[in-house]
Amino acid sequence: MSAPVAEPTAAPVRQPVPAHKAAAEPTPLVVVQDLARTFDVSAPWLNRVLERKPRQWLHAVDGVSFEIARGQTLALVGESGCGKSTVARLLVGLYTPTRGRFVFDGQDAHAAYASAQGRQLRRRIQMIFQDPYASLNPRWRVEDIVAEPLREHDLLNDAAALRERVGELLRSVGLSPHDMVKYPHQFSGGQRQRISIARALATRPDFLVCDEPTSALDVSVQAQVLNIMKDLQRQQGLTYLFISHNLAVVRHVSDHVGVMYLGRLVELADKRTLFTQPRHPYTRMLLDAIPKLHDTGRARTPVQGEVPNPLNPPSGCAFHPRCPHANARCRAERPTLQTLGGVRVACHAVQEGRI
Repeated sequence: MSAPVAEPTAAPVRQPVPAHKAAAEPTPLVVVQDLARTFDVSAPWLNRVLERKPRQWLHAVDGVSFEIARGQTLALVGESGCGKSTVARLLVGLYTPTRGRFVFDGQDAHAAYASAQGRQLRRRIQMIFQDPYASLNPRWRVEDIVAEPLREHDLLNDAAALRERVGELLRSVGLSPHDMVKYPHQFSGGQRQRISIARALATRPDFLVCDEPTSALDVSVQAQVLNIMKDLQRQQGLTYLFISHNLAVVRHVSDHVGVMYLGRLVELADKRTLFTQPRHPYTRMLLDAIPKLHDTGRARTPVQGEVPNPLNPPSGCAFHPRCPHANARCRAERPTLQTLGGVRVACHAVQEGRI
């Protein structure tokens, strides 16, 4: 990998903190408290009147709380529709929360987004989107794509300095400065995602929200992109929220893992503990479905059942229709996230010692 990108002289920025030192800091960089987002998915007013139907609300994210230390990676995993991407969009300000707070480096981020400080905050928080084919403007050259954040935030305005900085960013993700004259369609999927990463790094952010950045790529290309991201994290002290449904990828990149189900966190633990001693039945179900090298003769256990309709979720614990350990309490009472043996888990069966 290429050496860390040198600081430009155009604008003063925070010095990156090495990951091995940052992890020891007592105050987390990212604090999410009871974050929720509800969407109105009702039919049009006239249809509701004629059909006598009430308004419908979708609780996409429902009371999510977690912390991320500086220089660390928290991965959020779960099946499609569990609310992972909504959390990502809440953190970067694309959505406003229905309730809850996102505190970034001691600052209320959503209050800042709506104020004059929002511009400065957005420099420090950037996002890498899932689809490298849709997130790049096909009519722009790579030079303009990567330089856009620099122009938008008035970090660099001189044409020569912009070209030099874009070349540095492209080198940092394993591309050549000569690629800046090309268009996105001239690159492979993995190369396009590298361009997206270079664009996200242009403002020298502290926090990157990565919404399934490798899910649209081939497996071999996924490994290359993930290794680039890990190298950049070590070099620049970056903090990641990594959204994924692929537990093999999560095991490679994360320090802590949060498992989401129907808009809520059901388990939150450090990576080693979660993969070796999963507590929640849903986490166990997800891990059982992963192919294992030494289990070639054993049939894989598929993830049982279907995700309930989020517009009409089950009573009590949302997972109880699929859980082999569910009892009457599970069907009637929603479990809260409690700390048990260093792991935060929301499960009556675990809390009562039944599993």
